[in-house]
Amino acid sequence: MKKIVPGLLAMALLAAALPSCNNKLNVQPVTYIDTSTAFNNASDVQAALVGCYTGLQSVNLYGGYLQLMTDLLADNGDESFVGTFTQPQEAQRKTLLITNSQVSATWLSAYDVINRTNNVLANLSKLSTPAQQASVEGEAKFIRSLVYFDLVRMFGRAWNDGTPASNPGVPLVLAPTLTAADALPVARNTVADVYTQIITDLTTAEARLITGGGLNSFSASRYACAALLARVYLQQGDFANAAAAANRALATTSLGLNPFYGANFGFTTANVSAATISITTNTNTIEDIFAIQVTAQSGTNQLNTFYARNRRADVTVLPQFTSLFETGDSRALLYTPATASVASYTRKYDALYGNVKLIRVDEMLLTRAEANFRAGGTPVGATPLADVNAVRTRAGLPALATVTLAAILKERRLELAFEGFRLGDLKRNQETTVDPLTNASIPWNASRLVFPIPFREINVNPNLVQNAGY
Repeated sequence: MKKIVPGLLAMALLAAALPSCNNKLNVQPVTYIDTSTAFNNASDVQAALVGCYTGLQSVNLYGGYLQLMTDLLADNGDESFVGTFTQPQEAQRKTLLITNSQVSATWLSAYDVINRTNNVLANLSKLSTPAQQASVEGEAKFIRSLVYFDLVRMFGRAWNDGTPASNPGVPLVLAPTLTAADALPVARNTVADVYTQIITDLTTAEARLITGGGLNSFSASRYACAALLARVYLQQGDFANAAAAANRALATTSLGLNPFYGANFGFTTANVSAATISITTNTNTIEDIFAIQVTAQSGTNQLNTFYARNRRADVTVLPQFTSLFETGDSRALLYTPATASVASYTRKYDALYGNVKLIRVDEMLLTRAEANFRAGGTPVGATPLADVNAVRTRAGLPALATVTLAAILKERRLELAFEGFRLGDLKRNQETTVDPLTNASIPWNASRLVFPIPFREINVNPNLVQNAGY
């Protein structure tokens, strides 16, 4: 009898409990649910797919903690965590413990989402039409790839650090985990294994979503698949493929830059300058390729909790970062001015129920610019200079006459700051960071910049090997 581990499909669990109400003596098990009960028809599979998106909303994933913890681990003086929570403090100090509860929660939530997608993919035959099957397969594989890409970058060494074919990555689980015992034998696949699976899944997903998956940034589209592929290839240093994928992600007139950078975070040019105004909503725009949906009923924007000055205000922005803005740069309006007694804060997360923007047009323009520049030869799509100037013009800055790699990377740093990009960029560009307590330099490939495999996982699964340095 096939079974699904609890916590994977809450809606299905509730539905399964209903028959037992007719006979109080016929008590249904509460630790699992038969797949035959959970997936009877196309509607059940579609509902399970919605559950995959819901899983991404978790505060332990893209609801905020994943971006916060990776940015703090990479930080070299752009921000400071001044709150009292020990888990983020460990990240900023580059002294993560194997018992860090937030690291463990992110691992658990990630594999929960992966298992949800695996259950959807195992039941594609229940869908009514080939078009439905293609769409659902594409969306589920996009979600699984998104999670695996961040897992392997957090818990494995960087692609350019040593040998990916032998460096331990994370366990690849590609079939539903039906019982608790099924999870015990898993071991860590190599970094190369994980990247190969991600690229395979995303390539399939992009092809499947030619006719399925709407361009509404609520759900995965072929443009989102291409954009995520561009990220993966850029992380690998495969610049030709990164440029081509970014170009495909931009190949629709339905997407474009917002006239004002702050519109990505719910602001207009009128209200962003008013220090007393706080926004409560932040919806999708033409710039969003894929975003996590947050409402008062569903999802949590934990970035609002930590970054917003009218919430916990646990993360301050330091002069090292704000000094990078040129005079007239409208992106600087998203940072409150510091005084002798008050620190600077980012306003990107002022919206209490703001959607979390994961993939935007501006990232793809800068990815295409960097990848084309590094690859050399004839550029794919626009030239690096044109792409960089598109971003600069939107920011109210004069166009550059020539472009350098340093200029491209600076625009990327300013455009995507405090959104979870810093650790990946630091490692692929082989930059150093610093210990905030001693000011000692920490190289990009230091063991302490890799997250530990959670103690609870090592403790119950002897096949999991801990990362070096822990």
